Amino acid sequence: MNLDLEAPAFSDTLAENDPPRLLHEAVVDRLRDMIVHGVLEPGTKLNERVLSAQLGASRTPLREALKYLASEGLVELLPNRGAIVAPLDRGRVKQIFAVMGALEALAGELACRNASDDAINEIRALHYQMLSHHARGDLAEYFRFNQEIHLKLVELSGNEVLASMYRGLNANVRRARYIANLSQERWNNAIKEHQQMLDALVARDGARLQKLLSDHLANKLVLVMEVLETAEKLPQP
Repeated sequence: MNLDLEAPAFSDTLAENDPPRLLHEAVVDRLRDMIVHGVLEPGTKLNERVLSAQLGASRTPLREALKYLASEGLVELLPNRGAIVAPLDRGRVKQIFAVMGALEALAGELACRNASDDAINEIRALHYQMLSHHARGDLAEYFRFNQEIHLKLVELSGNEVLASMYRGLNANVRRARYIANLSQERWNNAIKEHQQMLDALVARDGARLQKLLSDHLANKLVLVMEVLETAEKLPQP
């Protein structure tokens, strides 16, 4: 299987004469993808000159992007020393996953009560798009649709406080959720779990969907902890 781990390239429309806000958002999106997909590894020094050339953007939108990603927990800003990709702390990741598991479980139960048939069909469509990328071995695109499904399901809970809390936490552990699928066996199991979750949502079985979502995130956490523990044992360059 060929896992496509490269972050998507910018389109030709990204240029210095783009509206400043659009350029800033494009730089944020590209850098976030590079961090989440492991192109920029934890602890990597973020050289502004190199990144400006690579992304085709001046240092002003780049610095704004770094500040924004720092607020998401993906970047650390070091006084007088620039910025680095934030390390993944096992203890913090474990705590965040515990809270997210509870939020997702509650969201699933509420979504079964509150979601319209059209909204459920939207998740079904996202699910099939996700499956197509799994079949092609395109992990980056698979993960994009995977995240859309989880976020959409939380939104369908109808509870904006829950959704806002979830979005903030998820930004901090997107990298961890991504690496949980680097194992082919785990990736295949995740597909099966997503099919079960979709079936429960379609049946509006809130209790079952609640348990499936909780178990799904717990399974991811086990894999993430294994990967992070192995990485910590590797000799440092």
